Amino acid sequence: MKSILKTAALVLTLAFTAVSCSSDNDNDNGNNSGTGSRDVKYEVTGNFTGKMDVSFLEKSGAPLIEDLTALPWTKEFTADAGSDGALLHTSGYGGLQGQTLTAKIYVGGKVVSELTGAANSEGIIVVHTKTYVFPR
Repeated sequence: MKSILKTAALVLTLAFTAVSCSSDNDNDNGNNSGTGSRDVKYEVTGNFTGKMDVSFLEKSGAPLIEDLTALPWTKEFTADAGSDGALLHTSGYGGLQGQTLTAKIYVGGKVVSELTGAANSEGIIVVHTKTYVFPR
């Protein structure tokens, strides 16, 4: 089950990234408040007690998956020049209905994407933030 969830999370992350990036343009439209910073911080907080994992784009832009063993969880780095953006996806199972997870992406110390989700009646939770695309 754990392997299936990880594979599903990675596939969803890649699919959402492809869809999100394909519709982006050079217009700012308020989505990228753009200091030009590439300092990224990912953060996951909440009260979910089940098994969890997190998928994210690391400094080179490659997707990674990690098991979450405790909350809060954070990851900080400076993205490489070739990296297109930042993305955070977290999911879990075995929790209790109504338990929550909040995922945040910070760029240059400012929150650029945030989403909170709640576990369903089966104790499953999925939280997928909006993709942040670095200004060009």
